[in-house]
Amino acid sequence: MTVSEVKYGLAGVLADDTAISKVMPEINSLTYRGYKVQDLASACRFEEVAYLIWNGELPNQAQLDVFNAAEKKERGLSANALKLIAMLNRHAHPMDTLRTAVSFIGQEDPSANESSREDLYAKSIRMFALIPEIVAADFRLRNGKDPIAPTKDLAFSENFFHMCFGEAPKPEVVKCFDISMTLYAEHSFNASTFTARTIASSLSDIYSAVTGAIGSLKGPLHGGANEAVMHMLKEVPSADAAEKWMRDALATKKKVMGFGHRVYRSGDSRVPTMTEAYKKMVDVIGTDDAKKYWEISRKLDDVMVREKGIYPNLDFPAGPAYYLMGFEIPMFTPIFVISRITGWTAHVMEQLSANKLVRPLSNYTGVAQRDVPSIARR
Repeated sequence: MTVSEVKYGLAGVLADDTAISKVMPEINSLTYRGYKVQDLASACRFEEVAYLIWNGELPNQAQLDVFNAAEKKERGLSANALKLIAMLNRHAHPMDTLRTAVSFIGQEDPSANESSREDLYAKSIRMFALIPEIVAADFRLRNGKDPIAPTKDLAFSENFFHMCFGEAPKPEVVKCFDISMTLYAEHSFNASTFTARTIASSLSDIYSAVTGAIGSLKGPLHGGANEAVMHMLKEVPSADAAEKWMRDALATKKKVMGFGHRVYRSGDSRVPTMTEAYKKMVDVIGTDDAKKYWEISRKLDDVMVREKGIYPNLDFPAGPAYYLMGFEIPMFTPIFVISRITGWTAHVMEQLSANKLVRPLSNYTGVAQRDVPSIARR
C-alpha cells in the first residue's frame, strides 16, 4: 500500500450500506428513511421520529401509543444507579458521568448480551428512557439539589424539563427542544456512530457500543462543538464588537466553532430550521441578553460567510438555543446524546443484521525491518 492510497480520516470511504439516513446533494437535505429532516422537525414530535429511525416508517396513532407506553414503562433509574451518579466527581464533565452511568445500567441488565432484533430494540427503548434521567439527575446534583423522579404523565421532552427544573415550560419552548432532538437524532456514519458500529461488529453488547459512542461524541470536533459555540458567543462583548472579533479571529487563524462540516459544502440543511427555533427562543425569553446573543450570532454568521464562504453547522444555533432554555453549557453535549441514542442504536441493529467485523488496514510508516543488536540479547 502506498501513501497515496490512504484515505486519512476515512474521507470518501464507503464502509458499509445503510438505509437509515442520507445527505442527498440533489435536494441539499439530510433525510431520515427518505424524509427531509426539516419536514420531520416541523411536523412531528420527537417520539414519532425515534420510531421512524428504529422501524423505517412513521407510526400511526396506535403504534405511537404502544411505543410511548413502552418508553414510559422504562422510566426510572434504580436506586444503585442514582447512588452511583451522586458518588461521581462533581468537577468532571457531565459526559464522563453519562458515559459511566450508561455502562452501569448496562451491567444491571441481565439481558445485556442478548442480540436478537427484539432484544436490541427493547434495550434501545430502555436507554432512550433512562438517559434523559441520568442527564437531569446529574444536573441537579451538581447544583446541590435532589434529583426529580420522572413522571409517566408527561411526554418525552416535557418529562426531561420536569426532571431538570420541576416543571414543563411553555409549549413553544418544548417545540424548540423537540426540533433540536429531531435534527440531532441521526447523521449517517459520523465519528460516534461509526464507533458504535465498530464496537458492535465485534459482537460486543449494545451498551458497550453506546458507551464508546459517548466517548467519541465528547470530543470538541464532534458533539462538544455546541458547547464551544456558546462559550464563543459569551466571549464577544456586544453585537457592535462582533464583526471585529470575527475578523481578528480569522486573521490570527483562531479556531471558530460552529462553522463548516465534513459532509455539507453549501450549507447544513438543518441550520435554517434550528435557527428559526433559536429565534423563537429569543422571542419567548425576551431578555436583553437573549437579544444580544441573537444579534452577535447573526453578525458572526454574516462575516464568516462573506469573508470565507464557510456556513454554520447545526451546533451554531443549537448551543445558544439550549442556553436560553435554561440549560448549563456543559449539558449541551449530554442533551445531544438524548437525541442521538436513536441513531446510534438504529445503526447497531443494522450492523448486526448483516455483520462484518470492522477491521481496516493501515499504512506502516515506521522503521524498516531490522535485527536486534547483540547487546540486547545478553
